[in-house]
Amino acid sequence: MKDVKTFLTEQNLTVSKILLGTLLAYIIYLLIKFILYVHRLRKVFGDVPGPEKHWLYGNLHLLPSTNSHDRIMFGVSNCNTYIRYYVWWTTFAKTSLTVCHPETVKIVMKTSEPKPTGFMGIYRFGLPWLGEGLLIAGGKKWARSRRLLTPAFHFDILKPYMAVYNDAADTLVGNLRRYAEKREKFEVFDYISRVTLDVILRCAFSYHTDCQKEQGVRHPYVKAVEEIADEWNYRARKPWLYPDWIYFLTDRGRKFKRNCDYVHGVAEDVINQRKEALERSGKSDRKYLDFLDILLTARDDNNQGLTPLEIRNEVDTFMFEGHDTTASATSWILYSLAKHPEYQKKCQEEIDQLLQGRDTDDIEWSDIPKLEYLTMCIKEGMRDHSPVPFIQREFTHDFELDGKTFPAGTTVSLHIFGLHHNKHVWENPMEFIPERFTKDNIAKMDTFQFVPFSAGPRNCIGQHFAMNEEKVILSKLLRRYWFELDESHIVRRKVGAVMRAENGIYMYVTPRDV
Repeated sequence: MKDVKTFLTEQNLTVSKILLGTLLAYIIYLLIKFILYVHRLRKVFGDVPGPEKHWLYGNLHLLPSTNSHDRIMFGVSNCNTYIRYYVWWTTFAKTSLTVCHPETVKIVMKTSEPKPTGFMGIYRFGLPWLGEGLLIAGGKKWARSRRLLTPAFHFDILKPYMAVYNDAADTLVGNLRRYAEKREKFEVFDYISRVTLDVILRCAFSYHTDCQKEQGVRHPYVKAVEEIADEWNYRARKPWLYPDWIYFLTDRGRKFKRNCDYVHGVAEDVINQRKEALERSGKSDRKYLDFLDILLTARDDNNQGLTPLEIRNEVDTFMFEGHDTTASATSWILYSLAKHPEYQKKCQEEIDQLLQGRDTDDIEWSDIPKLEYLTMCIKEGMRDHSPVPFIQREFTHDFELDGKTFPAGTTVSLHIFGLHHNKHVWENPMEFIPERFTKDNIAKMDTFQFVPFSAGPRNCIGQHFAMNEEKVILSKLLRRYWFELDESHIVRRKVGAVMRAENGIYMYVTPRDV
């Protein structure tokens, strides 16, 4: 019996040694693989121009810690120094190529390469919020969704939305009246975010709320989206928060999850109400009136529709992109016009002439191309304050940039704000000059010189929707009010998933006699 026990003990020890040896061998294998990976990174990117790096934390120590305005301007400085592209080391083991010139941006944007969602990919941090909606999805999933959703933005679908744009803008004009009467300042982003949320809910989802009437406190959905987007950017700059099991144990991680749960609840309420309406009205011979109709009824080549989760992901994506980025663009354009009264006056003269003799201020579909100077100011505003400051792609194949070959798996950051302020691309890029966008000047531009909506196959699917909305809202506001900045308030950019103002933008309004 003793011999049997001794034998079993020896066998157990042998098995333990084998398991321990296997584990040790696997750890050594991973370590060697990691060392080879780092060596390969240094070999590939070692001679690529870029800021001087630290051996451990790369270039992170160079980022100004004071505020995001200084950080985005630091990026512009790099773009002006390296002109076409440069390498940025997030740590000693993570790099991205930053492109900031039309010729290098073109190489990336002409492809449909996916967004990076791996462990160190910044779009992974948006997955709990937006899932694999059109913004984040890649490959066949993105191509399928893009194909299914494109009909929602056909001109025949967009035309009826003009009535919603006008009505929502009228509500905003009315809301600002009390500030004009009392000569009180108001915060621009708050009010513009409410009107763009109102528009996207009504146009895309046939969903009516009182989001513009609830004044005095920030709308909870607008607040939640802003906090989620800010947290996304914050986490991307903190490599020690990349592991989910660490991040979601922190107070910030728990708050991020609560906000995601809230916006998901809003999206599901929108979807459920629309499903009930579709069931009541019947589906046969139904004309598609909005984006959600198409989400609920679209079928691919295999007659497969979108799953409930896919539908919610797209609703979350379009509620974000349809209100937040448009609010950013419109707010900054209004800021630029208030800062440059000579351009504000020119826009008002154009709008007054267009509406002369009419008994309504409504902007019609046929009026849109006639707002030429306002359009120039809108484009210059989106150049100077790019609503989406940067995006990323991850190449699935080897590619060439300025004669150098980069391997599959390379992350490329498209610094849109840097491109739009690159002094080697634009003359006097820090100045607000609407005349850059005259028809003659546009004809001379590189297609990839001005890309506020991205460009190429992964461009913004809703860009015409957004531009038309901005033109109507701004026309209504400029028709009725004169805008002046609160000179006592310093406006600084706050960079995240979208461009905001660090402490808001405050203005005064004066009624116009029209």
